[in-house]
Amino acid sequence: MDHINSFQPIVSGECTTLILGSMPGVESLRQNQYYAHPRNAFWRIMFELLGEEATEDYNRKTSILLEHRIALWDVIHQCLRNGSLDSNIRCDEPNDFEMLFQDNPNIKRIFFNGAKAYETYRKKVGFDADKEYIRLPSTSPAHAVAFEQKLESWAEVVKDG
Repeated sequence: MDHINSFQPIVSGECTTLILGSMPGVESLRQNQYYAHPRNAFWRIMFELLGEEATEDYNRKTSILLEHRIALWDVIHQCLRNGSLDSNIRCDEPNDFEMLFQDNPNIKRIFFNGAKAYETYRKKVGFDADKEYIRLPSTSPAHAVAFEQKLESWAEVVKDG
């Protein structure tokens, strides 16, 4: 099994929403970019929901999120895993959410990109009464649901945000 570490959060003090994945996949780790696999629907969904023009420029992608007060991170700080599947994650340790929320007190809505992110956060971090937590279907190509269904579920991210 490979020992892997997550990325730093993409966040600013203006962010009110946080989207959490579990751990970057192999292609994301290779490119050092969140959701880099070409078949992952994350960026396509975000561009559509935010009314933004799609781009391949990673810096622009992350800037778009921040312009809309959306932060991005992963629940898991480090783990052992072969390949990209969440089911292969072992010996996982969570990121420091206490510090993240202390530094970014405006974050009140937390969305989980898939079941693994949600369950790991629930078990290893726990829910605060002053935040809203919503589990969304995974944008991963391994989660075989039509794009339109994922888009409809993910529309929750831009409501009241």
